[in-house]
Order: sequence, then structure tokens, then C-alpha cells
Amino acid sequence: MGKEIKVFIKDMVVIVVTAFILAMILRTFVIEGRIIPSGSMLPTLQLQDRVLVTKFNYHFKDIVRGDIIVFKPPEAIGSDQDYIKRVIGLPGEKVEVKDGQVFINDKPLNEPYLMESFNYEYGPVTIPEDSLLVLGDNRNYSFDSHLWNAWLTTDHIKGKAFMVYWPINHINLLERGVTFNENITDK
Repeated sequence: MGKEIKVFIKDMVVIVVTAFILAMILRTFVIEGRIIPSGSMLPTLQLQDRVLVTKFNYHFKDIVRGDIIVFKPPEAIGSDQDYIKRVIGLPGEKVEVKDGQVFINDKPLNEPYLMESFNYEYGPVTIPEDSLLVLGDNRNYSFDSHLWNAWLTTDHIKGKAFMVYWPINHINLLERGVTFNENITDK
């Protein structure tokens, strides 16, 4: 009986250590859960929602407008907390916010996920290479690219949020949702 217990304990230790190592590898390189700490992404992400973030996505695919990303903010911000925002402008694009709408290269965006129109104007600015313009979905209450006076460089991206997994009644895949609005012309 004593030998069987020793073998059982040894097997359990091997299983627990292996599971721990695999979990650390997955969390470091593949996928991790994050908690939404603020209302800057309302109504898409609610306060305290839990999201899954894929960490390898941008090693194989380009960043796409509308992606919701987790990133380390530019050094000029002086924050050590990660942020989560939506990609609106890509490298080399001209971006302007006016009349409660975003224009990319003078073409208006359709953003059905927004709760309300913006109460500010921004730009026009041209996004530098290897940089992005990111905005929260709760535009009037989001500390994002339009306020930073700094560019988010692509090397600060930690991953792409792709799913809300908690609470259960919020479970859903995160859609890009942004398109160009062909029915509106530049004013």
C-alpha cells in the first residue's frame, strides 16, 4: 500500500507541474484573460467584463481597422497599466474627427457600436509609419489617441481581444463593426 501511495503522489506532482508549465506557456505566448477596468469601451465592453486576448495574431496577420487591441500605452502617457481600445487609423492614413464623425482619407466611417456622437474635433493628422490611432468606443469619456499628443507604435501591441467570456450573459465574439459609410460625403 505504501508503494502505491508514493507512485500516486509522484504521478500527481508530475501532472500538476506539467499543467502549470503548459498554462504559463499558453498565457505568455498564446492567449490570456483580461478584466475591463474602465468604461472607455462602452457599450461594446462593460466594466468588469472578462475578455480573451490572443497574443500571436499579429505575427501572422496585419492589424485591421476595427480590431480591439490590448497594448502598453506610449511612454509619454506615463502609465504602466495596459489599455484596451479600437484601432481606427492605420499607418499613412489621414484622420480627422469633425461633426461627430471620423473621416479616414476624407471618407466617413460608419461605427454602429458607438453610444453617442463625439463632442470634440481632432486633426487632420497623418499617422506615421508603424503607428496607429486608437479610440475608445465611449469616445467622449476615453483617454485615447486624440488626447495623448503621442503615437501608439505597433511594437506596444500585446494582443487582440476577440471574445467576452464572463459574465455568462455577456459572452460574445468581438466584431470589428467599422466600415466606410458610402452614403455620407465629406462636409
